[in-house]
Amino acid sequence: MALVNEHFLKLSGNYLFTDIAKKVNAFKATHRQADIISLGIGDVTQPLCPAVIEALHRATDEMATASGFHGYGPEQGYDFLREAILKNDFLPRGIHLDIDEIFINDGAKSDTGNIQELIRWDNSVGVTDPIYPVYLDSNAMIGRAGQKVDDRWSNVTYLPCNAENKFVPSLPDRRVDVIYLCYPNNPTGTVLSKEELRKWVNYALRNDTLIFYDAAYQAYIQDPEIPHSIYEIRGARKCAIEFHSFSKTAGFTGVRCGYTIVPKDLTAATLQGERIALNPLWLRRQSTKFNGTSYLSQRAAEAIYTPEGKEQVRATINYYMQNASRLVETFRRLNFEVYGGENAPYVWMRTPKGSSSWQFFEELLYGAQVVCTPGVGFGPSGEGYVRFTAFGSHERTEEALARIEKWFGK
Repeated sequence: MALVNEHFLKLSGNYLFTDIAKKVNAFKATHRQADIISLGIGDVTQPLCPAVIEALHRATDEMATASGFHGYGPEQGYDFLREAILKNDFLPRGIHLDIDEIFINDGAKSDTGNIQELIRWDNSVGVTDPIYPVYLDSNAMIGRAGQKVDDRWSNVTYLPCNAENKFVPSLPDRRVDVIYLCYPNNPTGTVLSKEELRKWVNYALRNDTLIFYDAAYQAYIQDPEIPHSIYEIRGARKCAIEFHSFSKTAGFTGVRCGYTIVPKDLTAATLQGERIALNPLWLRRQSTKFNGTSYLSQRAAEAIYTPEGKEQVRATINYYMQNASRLVETFRRLNFEVYGGENAPYVWMRTPKGSSSWQFFEELLYGAQVVCTPGVGFGPSGEGYVRFTAFGSHERTEEALARIEKWFGK
């Protein structure tokens, strides 16, 4: 008989945002006239910028002709997009990559979940806590995370990020094979300075550790001193894989496109000590399991690197960051303890009066008809916090804040 992969059974029954949707739907069932505003799930709301729409129309017209039709594309992505990424995202920052180190994907979530296939199931894993759930869940599915005991995985090293350490994680006190870092951070909205990021690269080089670096929100960085890529740090090419996404940068949550950098300098060891380059392994994996991102999506992504595309995308990012500023400003006026929202589209708030994350979520839903994300869903150190996103419209964000203020009687 066929045997199930029992590691899946160790996971909680639902993904975090599925649990949130269930609770919201239960509220709607008993409050049918309710007008719920979601500041929880990080989906964007503003339309695609004109440069992207024009590129999509041109690509669609191409596909309608025999000479312009595109079928299966290269698994790594079309050169026109990879060259645009290289010239605009890396060379201006003094980062030199080969085009073959850039792999186009259908969004960072896929690759951050799949990248763990490159390493053995018994590698040790370290994560900053709280953390984007996909990192841990994907490792649990292969058995690398161990057993879940009291909301912690037994084979995972947790590196707490909280107000007490100013959301700057400490280096592990022992060697760890693989470490996940996400900056600007989801969910806390905090960032790492170059000095702090350099500590992680040096740790990785000293300990032969692999860093999976999620830079999905780098376009939201406002402070010129904050690094946009781990490859701004010397030596990172030898220890880090980096993930990027156009989902929040250019509103591609429904278009699906991003990219992953796997440097040719990066290697991992066999049990016999032989060093194996990971770049060709990732190409082999993608060639087998991925048919490439659509031609339409890649032409759309290319358009954000045009002069008009850059200007329009920056305007959309500024629009969301205005929401973030309003969230931070209002919550601080209400005497909440808040973090983030300055270099990221997320605001991380400590719950009042010792309320648990889920308790505050439900109080806010029933009291103000506003949805946030319980922090504990991102890991043990998220308990006592909730996450708000800045991806709503100005009007709905202001309405949500007005309701929250009224709920607190201010």
